Amino acid sequence: MSFQIHSLPAEDFADLFDLSDAELVDKNACRQIVQSKPGTPCRVSMADAEVGETVILLNYAHQPEQSPYRATHAIFVREGAQQAKLPVGVVPEVLRSRVISLRLFDSDHMMIDADILQGDDLADAITTAFENDQVAYAHLHNAKPGCFAASVTRAH
Repeated sequence: MSFQIHSLPAEDFADLFDLSDAELVDKNACRQIVQSKPGTPCRVSMADAEVGETVILLNYAHQPEQSPYRATHAIFVREGAQQAKLPVGVVPEVLRSRVISLRLFDSDHMMIDADILQGDDLADAITTAFENDQVAYAHLHNAKPGCFAASVTRAH
């Protein structure tokens, strides 16, 4: 069973870069200049930001569904980032190079399984997970420090 990892749309975050630092604080966000690489994974470009780039760190509703698992968490977005269009079945380097928490959800948005694994093992783990018809989608989180990384669906 093939899968699709989804990046976030750039247009959802573009206006944040026009806000003042005080306005960002009101939105539970802040502007940062990247000091080291790797370490600042952009959820739009699905790549680590480069040293010296401007990013916004913000709270993002990655699980907005009505469920006990409804959740938000921090993400980074690079200024001027273009949305990554990942090929079916491909795990980008930004995920392969990290320890990932894989969380599996059913169609009622209930978590039915989870695991922690090396990013290089993600493709096999996701493929195996989608062999279970009860798994409707998956969420990926960086296990260290734990930011939301991406959502995953079956490829059609």
